[in-house]
Amino acid sequence: MNNEAISIVILAAGKGSRMKSNKAKVLHTISGKPMLYHIIKESKKISDDITVVIAHQKDAVVKTMEQYFDDINFVEQDAVNYPGTGGAVMDITPKHDKVLVLNGDMPLITAESLKGFLSLEADIIMSIFDLKDPSGYGRVIIRNEEVEYIVEQKDASDAELNVTTVNAGVYAFSRSILERYIPFLSNDNAQKEYYLTDIIAMAKEEEASIVPLLVDEAFFKGINSKKDLAEAEVIMQNRIKKRWMEAGVIMHLPDTIYIEESVVFEGECIVENNCRITGESKIVNSHIKAGSVVEDSTMVDSDCGPMAHLRPLSHITDTHIGNFVETKKATLHGVKAGHLSYIGDAEVSEGTNIGAGTITCNYDGKNKYKTIIGKNVFIGSDSQLIAPVTIEDDVMIAAGSTVTSGTVASGNLVLSRTKMRLVKDFYYKFFGKK
Repeated sequence: MNNEAISIVILAAGKGSRMKSNKAKVLHTISGKPMLYHIIKESKKISDDITVVIAHQKDAVVKTMEQYFDDINFVEQDAVNYPGTGGAVMDITPKHDKVLVLNGDMPLITAESLKGFLSLEADIIMSIFDLKDPSGYGRVIIRNEEVEYIVEQKDASDAELNVTTVNAGVYAFSRSILERYIPFLSNDNAQKEYYLTDIIAMAKEEEASIVPLLVDEAFFKGINSKKDLAEAEVIMQNRIKKRWMEAGVIMHLPDTIYIEESVVFEGECIVENNCRITGESKIVNSHIKAGSVVEDSTMVDSDCGPMAHLRPLSHITDTHIGNFVETKKATLHGVKAGHLSYIGDAEVSEGTNIGAGTITCNYDGKNKYKTIIGKNVFIGSDSQLIAPVTIEDDVMIAAGSTVTSGTVASGNLVLSRTKMRLVKDFYYKFFGKK
């Protein structure tokens, strides 16, 4: 696609009151990223001139998007004096002769789904749906392959109500059309807003060419409620998982798996049912077993689970993480941690075995401290390592031991237990003989 031929304007100024949220609508997330992020990401594939129109919570919108993009134009809409979609484009100065206007609540669009706006030539290209039940939508009347007019349902005749073609809300205008008709927009309507669709009516009166473009609702679905948000999430998730399965990832019951947009797989990978993989996670030749969670972590030639939790900044290589093991900001290379352990703020080297119930005690209530464990260390079950602590190579830690801060030199055995004591016949004294 030619990314030098079209300017894109994204309307992201609305409050989204039907979302029933204090957060700006366009900042609600789909598969780990704000809705607006997805739209900008796809827009950048086809355009080098992107403008985002903002108003409601404008500072939050700009700050969030600047985390991902550094070359987006933001224009503030005067939503008090010039509300509505028409008001949103009043202060836009597009670079190119064709201007594509997108809505900030359509996170499912893709560059591929927009290609029709690039290939068609007309004064106005108007997106349309064909719905089995068009109730509630304005009807688009088409004659001789051009848009004749748009009629709202309440104003439609019986014949017009039988039309199933509706407005999908995305338009491509020639820059000259916008420049000509925007000054004539009026807010003389019940909502007292300036409507972009009024340009279509004015342009038609002067015999401009207005071509309909049939689009797939799966890509142009608008998000107006949290129900819509959930439905869009399902569509986005299916796309993400389909892409990775086609790339060779094995997924067990994929409908039960959640994978965010930023996750990357390489090589032979398996993801079992009920797993959640988020953030900037990278999975290479690894197996994530049922019920596990991987957040902003890297797995290489490793397996985790079932029911394991790799919290952010975990890096495991050639490592086995078993059931009910949790890691956080931990680097493990060639390690076995079979079950029921917490490994946080730690570095663990190859050949080390971490027994059940082992805990790196990394937080003293004020500060976090690091645990360093060398090669070929055997840590017995139910051990506590109180950071900061260094365990050198070839150390054994007996089950039930507490290792206090300091360094344990190579070759040593750590044994920290109270002496076992037997009290004869205590059971019978306490409960009595049956």
